[in-house]
Amino acid sequence: MDMTENLRPSGAHSTDQDPTSYPYSSPSAYDGTAYNSAAGGYPPPPAYAPTTGRRKAKRPVALLAAVAIAAGVIGGGTANLVGRLNGQDAAATGSGGAVNGTTVSQSSKGTVAGVAEAVSPAIVEIGAASSAGKSTGSGVVITEDGEIVTNNHVISGAQQIQVTLSTGKTYTADVVGTDPDKDLALIKLQGASGLKTASLGDSSKVKVGEEVVAIGSPEGLTGTVTSGIVSALDRDVTVAKDDSGSSGQGQGQGRQGGGQEWPFEFGGQQFNGDTGEETTTYKALQTDASLNPGNSGGALINMDGEIIGINSAMYAPSSSAAGSGSSAGSVGLGFAIPVNTLKADLDTLRAGNGS
Repeated sequence: MDMTENLRPSGAHSTDQDPTSYPYSSPSAYDGTAYNSAAGGYPPPPAYAPTTGRRKAKRPVALLAAVAIAAGVIGGGTANLVGRLNGQDAAATGSGGAVNGTTVSQSSKGTVAGVAEAVSPAIVEIGAASSAGKSTGSGVVITEDGEIVTNNHVISGAQQIQVTLSTGKTYTADVVGTDPDKDLALIKLQGASGLKTASLGDSSKVKVGEEVVAIGSPEGLTGTVTSGIVSALDRDVTVAKDDSGSSGQGQGQGRQGGGQEWPFEFGGQQFNGDTGEETTTYKALQTDASLNPGNSGGALINMDGEIIGINSAMYAPSSSAAGSGSSAGSVGLGFAIPVNTLKADLDTLRAGNGS
């Protein structure tokens, strides 16, 4: 029966009683005994009705809240686990990561584009003029006032050195020190300041298979970026100490006047021309990143934006083997002087001494 239905017949209201008032005034009026109130009174609601209604309303809410909390805990734990599996943590989600001398944003770190954007401003083109002609090589800026590291064979015998920054601005440079035995040289720009510098890494930590980026000026194309991997370690590479190669053109990249370019020796065989009588051998990093004449002296860079090597030699088929009138380009065999060799030699180069 509907508890809201009026049980009195029509017109049964008493004239001395408010029809809306209840005939009971205490709990004893509805204690389970027969109900003997005045006619027309409403029966009292069950004693359990109010509390039962509230409990039923609360139970689903509490259950939903518990489920939501449990889902939050599980979801948070799963996200944390996925983050850890992906190598992410609170530090990795910062706004950016800084590397001394270069800045690779956290979002771009580990990408060729990010490394190129960060390091390219510290890589320069070097033009060296000598009696044998002109050559083009590359270099790496290591101080804000213009100290630049390159290969000895890039500037060997040069009477004038001109350096072009990634911005297109040019400077005249002087030779500070050379080390022909390590095929390294240090030059200094005249009147430079506030330059973007490169960060020197640790080549002892390099492993075969690691991704690398090479930046230089092959054939005078400033700021060219290529990428690949480190394909081998500790290769014994032999190069000429100076510009006394048998062709008379030395090892300058793109020497005008003909002659083979970038000659070096490996495994008892000579490539890209005769290295000459005065040679030196060093342990090199091998890479399949494309290197071409003009990359010499440029940077081999890891994916954190750190210099791990100075590009110094490449293998290319001879013109006769290639069946063309000029030397072929890179075939994935390039070599770089480990950066730790450079760091150990910096004081000697700055002092103007060489081995």
